[in-house]
Amino acid sequence: MKTHVLFRKIHHWGSIIIALPLVVMIGAGILLMLKKEISWIQPPTQKGIEREAVPTKSFEDLFLAARAVPEAGITTWADLDRVDVKPDKGVVKFVSATNWEVQVDTETAEILQTAFRRSDIIEAIHDGSFFAGWTKLYVFLPAGVLLLMLWITGMYLFFLTELKKWQKTKRNRGKLHAKQL
Repeated sequence: MKTHVLFRKIHHWGSIIIALPLVVMIGAGILLMLKKEISWIQPPTQKGIEREAVPTKSFEDLFLAARAVPEAGITTWADLDRVDVKPDKGVVKFVSATNWEVQVDTETAEILQTAFRRSDIIEAIHDGSFFAGWTKLYVFLPAGVLLLMLWITGMYLFFLTELKKWQKTKRNRGKLHAKQL
């Protein structure tokens, strides 16, 4: 089988196989690219009253402030998914396992903002782990590899077609030139 025929078949069937996972990846990827611009996806980082390089409140004080927010569902440190320290903004973000984000001022331990954080859910959708543990490696990873193969085969087919057009034009010019003589 010729290379270009094989590449056309890979291109044809591969695009059908990866259609659904690819639409999910692209849609979630677009949302992730906009997460800093759209507060519905990820709450914007607030600024504390005074910004020092080192917080004046202890992490325990900051944690107690975050724990006081009922919708976050934080009772122990184990309830947290992550703690983001933004020293230049004077803020500590406590992100709960339920995706609630509580931003606390590092100087006053005042709650600056409480909001639901969707970016982590969208990221899990993007990489496939949202659906089931196995989909990340056995559906979305192969779809990504197939997409790379589609790109490579598509570029090959594109340049092969352009090369043949150029060769045909060159031959036709040669025939026209020969007729004129």
